[in-house]
Amino acid sequence: MFVEDYVGRKAVPTRRGTSSGATPSSTSTRAIIGEHLPSGARKVRVIVPAYNEAASVADTIRSLRSQTYPVAEIVVVDDCSSDRTAAVALAHGATVTRPPRNTGSKAGAQNFALSGFDTEFTMAIDADTALEPDAVERLIAAFDDPTVAAACGFVVPRFVRSIWERGRYIEYLIAFTWYKRLQDYYGRPLISSGCFSMYRTEALRAAGGWSARTLAEDIDLTWTLYRRGWAVRFVPDAVCYPIEPSSFGLMRRQLRRWSHGLIQNVQAHWPAVLEIPFLRSLVGVALWDATVASAAYLIAIPLLALFASPLFLLLYVIDLPAIIVPVLVSAVLRREVGLALASLPAFFVLRAVNSAFLLEGLWSELVARRTFHVYEKGH
Repeated sequence: MFVEDYVGRKAVPTRRGTSSGATPSSTSTRAIIGEHLPSGARKVRVIVPAYNEAASVADTIRSLRSQTYPVAEIVVVDDCSSDRTAAVALAHGATVTRPPRNTGSKAGAQNFALSGFDTEFTMAIDADTALEPDAVERLIAAFDDPTVAAACGFVVPRFVRSIWERGRYIEYLIAFTWYKRLQDYYGRPLISSGCFSMYRTEALRAAGGWSARTLAEDIDLTWTLYRRGWAVRFVPDAVCYPIEPSSFGLMRRQLRRWSHGLIQNVQAHWPAVLEIPFLRSLVGVALWDATVASAAYLIAIPLLALFASPLFLLLYVIDLPAIIVPVLVSAVLRREVGLALASLPAFFVLRAVNSAFLLEGLWSELVARRTFHVYEKGH
């Protein structure tokens, strides 16, 4: 596992900007990375969108510079931070570019850098995410297939301490050990994860880059690539470690963004999603979770337990056998069985909270017509 020197936790501001499609850079400082690419190697440039990420961006850059497959350049987009993000990034060997004003979203920051990219491949990674040393090498292998436009890897929280980090840890073990592999088997991963993905630059440009029309630019881009006839792959051996929300306040920001983003994307891509059979099924399952399952967790089960029998509370863990199998499989491989078992209760807490935000997103976006477009960082 990647070992970093991260100390302390940063305050997380709200990213509030104006334009999501910024014009070329007003300031840019270029650094020479120093690694030499093998002769004939496919070149990868990396975009690291960063807004007040001075506490974590150094770890991200160090993990990128330590890759077994050297990247051609690391471009940190300092999206008008008020801290030392730019200075830290430059000191650790990255190219730093800064738009004339805050772009308002991660999508805007990434598009700002993309305009100057000419390499065959573009990789996007969050400024609080570190990689295993062979992550880039494993991810780029997916592009041996000329039909592949994007590829993503396995996500594991870097810290697993608070109830929210523990819940997310179990959530990821389930999703990336079981659901994501199944989706990849059918050639339709629901999302090429925004925290760590690689793209064929030509296809990325043709798709218009990352759209800021929703709060989930990674879903939007993935579904756009499907609609344009491209394939997306999940590579489980390419592992990354983002910093996940450690408090309810941070988790609230993230879950609100994710729930509204999902509903916004269903609206933006409807009815085109219905034309892609397996993707149609995945979206159907997601909407089932957002409606029927969420209502059961938050309304039906408590009422049944209150007015019928407390035994109905067991319905909260009725799917425990299906959950524990992929969790233990992944935990055994990672030698983290004790951590996984101790974190299981937190998963059920997070799932209930997640249900509340899904219902809120559905109500706001579809019923009350109060769409939410302010990009709030959740970690």
